[in-house]
Amino acid sequence: MKVIVSISNQQLDLIDDNGITLRRYPVSTALKGGGELAGSFCTPRGMHLIRAKIGSGLPENSVFVRRRPTGEVYTAELAVHFPGRDWILTRILWLSGCEVGRNRLGIVDTMRRFIYIHGTPDTEPMGIARSHGCIRMRSADLLDLYQIVSVGTLVEII
Repeated sequence: MKVIVSISNQQLDLIDDNGITLRRYPVSTALKGGGELAGSFCTPRGMHLIRAKIGSGLPENSVFVRRRPTGEVYTAELAVHFPGRDWILTRILWLSGCEVGRNRLGIVDTMRRFIYIHGTPDTEPMGIARSHGCIRMRSADLLDLYQIVSVGTLVEII
């Protein structure tokens, strides 16, 4: 099983071992496009793997800060109280680069950049690059993906 994220198409495909597309989801990658440097606010390209799955058993739209659930569940009312927050909701798939010098170690390390596949409010558009580097998904889509993939699943970002 493999995940392919297309920055140009703003979509995520889940591919089985025979190359068959099992799922296709709209996503939102970085507003600033693809790039690997720390502090660039770009989505890192290349081969990655899912290093950690975070949030199992929590309610849909659970709010995370620094990979920890806050105990809040996202609502429009909560958004009014925190207007500048980059919402990380529902689940987190924390990515780690596989290519030393490209997206692993040093100033290009995807994991140290805290790049995730994560949920976002339903009010946020999908299919349009708007994130700060992560790959945003609708919470319902992320819940579906989260149940299928495991730690160690390959994620190629192209």
